This record gives sequence, structure tokens and C-alpha cells, in this order.
Amino acid sequence: MDIASGPWGRTRIEDWLARALVPVRLAVSSPRGPLAVSLWYLHHDGALWCATRGDADIVGFVRADPRVGFEVAGDAPPYRGIRGTGRATVVADQGREVLDALLARYLDVRNAELADWLRERADDEVAIRIDDLRVSSWDFSSRMQPQPGMDLLPPG
Repeated sequence: MDIASGPWGRTRIEDWLARALVPVRLAVSSPRGPLAVSLWYLHHDGALWCATRGDADIVGFVRADPRVGFEVAGDAPPYRGIRGTGRATVVADQGREVLDALLARYLDVRNAELADWLRERADDEVAIRIDDLRVSSWDFSSRMQPQPGMDLLPPG
């Protein structure tokens, strides 16, 4: 990971990626122009990993042009997060494994029905690995108060 700019160093960025429970906003090139897609992600081995159906449009877009932009940030004050660029690769044989890791990260027992439904469809799941990350951070926490109930980080 190359730190391009911002107030956070590598350790803070990696902590953010490990703890933020929001989707990554992934920007790809499509035939109609830039497209932003929100996907669950996992930060592992210096890369961002996502999973999606093998026939999803984003899979074709990434195969055609692997250059992507991304952002991991919440929508409520205090505004903070990371954004950057990377290269995406479709990894067909790791879709189920990545999906299972994403379900463990994002869903709890209250969402067991959704997790079961997603697992039932996992035969066609592919992974998307985003590496060669160039990351910038921003953090307005010192200037903004959080809004109650709107924190994107879990307790702890």
C-alpha cells in the first residue's frame, strides 16, 4: 500500500479498513462511463477483497479495464475515511471463500436468513481482488461532532 496523502499513517489506515463496517464504493469504467458500485470488502494481505456473482456487470468491466478507484467512508459526521486507486483482478476460484469471510464480517445472527440465502447461491460467486493500492485519508473528527447512532465503527 502506497500512502499518497492525508493525516493517517499505514497503521491507522489498516485499522480503519479492518474495523469500518461500511461497503467499499468501487469506481470502475463501464461502456457508458464511470460507474460506482458498493460492495462488502475485506482487507487482507495488502489488498481489498470483494465477492459478487460471476455474471454481474462489474466482473466484465473489471476484466476489460482493471483500473479502479475506491472509497471507504461513512455518510454521517464526523466525516473521515480513505480513498484511492488500485488494480482489480477477478479471482473465480476464491468466490465462495471470500463470500464466507464477508458474511462473517458484516452479518450477525440476526441476519442468518440472508447469510443462508447468499450461501445457497455461492456456486457462481467470484472474488475481486484490488491491489496496488494508492491511498489518501481525510479526517474531520477534530472539527465535527458525531451524530448519535451514526458511527460506522463497531464498539471496542
